Amino acid sequence: MGSGQWHVEKRSTLKKESFLKEYGAAVSESRSLSIIVLGASGDLAKKKTFPALFNLYHQRFLNPDEVHIFGYARTKLSDEELRDKIRRYLVDEKNASEKAEALSKFLQLIKYVSGPYDSEDGFKRLDKAISEHEISKKSSQESTRRLFYLALPPSVYPPVCKMIKECCTNKSDVGGWTRIVVEKPFGKDLESAEQLSSQIGKLFDESQIYRIDHYLGKELVQNMLVLRFANRFFLPLWNRDNIANVQIVFREDFGTEDRGGYFDEYGIIRDIIQNHLLQAKPLPFDCLPLMQVLCLVAMEKPISLKPEHIRDEKVKVLQSVVPIKDEEVVLGQYEGYRDDPTVPNDSNTPTFATTILRIDNERWEGVPFILKAGKAMGSKKADIRIQFKDVPGDIFKCQKQGRNEFVIRLQPSEAMYMKLTVKQPGLEMQTVQSELDLSYKQRYQDVSIPEAYERLILDTIKGDQQHFVRRDELKAAWEIFTPLLHRIEKGEVKSIPYKPGSRGPTEADQLLEKAGYLQTHGYMWIPPTL
Repeated sequence: MGSGQWHVEKRSTLKKESFLKEYGAAVSESRSLSIIVLGASGDLAKKKTFPALFNLYHQRFLNPDEVHIFGYARTKLSDEELRDKIRRYLVDEKNASEKAEALSKFLQLIKYVSGPYDSEDGFKRLDKAISEHEISKKSSQESTRRLFYLALPPSVYPPVCKMIKECCTNKSDVGGWTRIVVEKPFGKDLESAEQLSSQIGKLFDESQIYRIDHYLGKELVQNMLVLRFANRFFLPLWNRDNIANVQIVFREDFGTEDRGGYFDEYGIIRDIIQNHLLQAKPLPFDCLPLMQVLCLVAMEKPISLKPEHIRDEKVKVLQSVVPIKDEEVVLGQYEGYRDDPTVPNDSNTPTFATTILRIDNERWEGVPFILKAGKAMGSKKADIRIQFKDVPGDIFKCQKQGRNEFVIRLQPSEAMYMKLTVKQPGLEMQTVQSELDLSYKQRYQDVSIPEAYERLILDTIKGDQQHFVRRDELKAAWEIFTPLLHRIEKGEVKSIPYKPGSRGPTEADQLLEKAGYLQTHGYMWIPPTL
């Protein structure tokens, strides 16, 4: 083992111990912790929520002497039937034997209660089951903590929150707490989002509400603040004097598959650029909330790492975005999309969108932020691409080879790399584009990167709202896109057909060129092999 790899492993071990200590303390503050998964029989709970809870348990972040997990849904099931229903989603076949004991103990922590989402009877039975657990742990009301995870469609958030408030909240404000985790989408436009926020806000304080955006729990997304504000050489470069444009790209190489009718109600802008839809069948490639990433790229340095200070700066970015111009939007719809019998024959719903946002502040005036998302594309990827301006005085005559770019590959093959112009090895003075590369799978071979849901559930237990969407942040994002969405619905902005497997409409490339983006020809980043 090389010394560099040893130091990586040593740092990883120390950080994990610190992580365990920090979060373990947060969990162990209470003698009892009740995690209630509403919609427990649904796909989201089976494939995301319960696996995240099991991984936390297996890594000792959840103390079996303190925690109990409750499932609630309309489906009539016994405790054992729910356990059997989720069992196969908790472990892979390759590591089933080594986790068998932990799995068995974890499943015994799960209890199920069935009932409707708008009736007190079911929620009173749920409250009774939670209280029995708390009594068994000899917990006082001041030390009981209840986390409600709503793995449900947003349409039932208001009645469910009403029932939780009336029947299931912690009975004391001293020491204990009740927290609510809600999944996206948070409305379809500004009006519906504000209505939903108002309905939940009447029942719970903002400090109790955790609007989960699982992409904010991704490792490289969480790395953005560290990259920007902990590295000296980025500080003087990260502005309009040096950066030509910023692209935030999300591509999927498949279409809407069997959810065309559902997708047609939302379109690509709500689905990916503005929102992350709660799907009955999760996509095999995660959706990317581009606006959240834009905030992390563009925000000013917060005065501290306190969640409210960070979220304040994100809101300032959104409030500085000027209204979107129709001439800086290209919409597309892949050929064959309307063949889905659940999609209207005259649908104008976009499956592709390139949108240019402009931030009216001192740092970013004149720099286009290009948001690009599409389905049925030629490749699948999600990345942030910061393109720098040309070098003045091109003595090597190499500008045609391409500009410097800093690229953060969010998925797949997580990596960060800087595209540079260097001398090509040999006797002649010739230049070529290459890269400085940090590929996570190669650099951190023995480091286990936690899933986003694991990190965010722990943040909720800890009471850290940094990686959750605040109400005014949500409102500001909807204010940017709602006027465009309404113009699309009225048919004022049309979707252009494009072939599946392509880059999208050619008009989108023309828009990028007009915005000042220069594509590099003849260079392709290839993830290094182990």
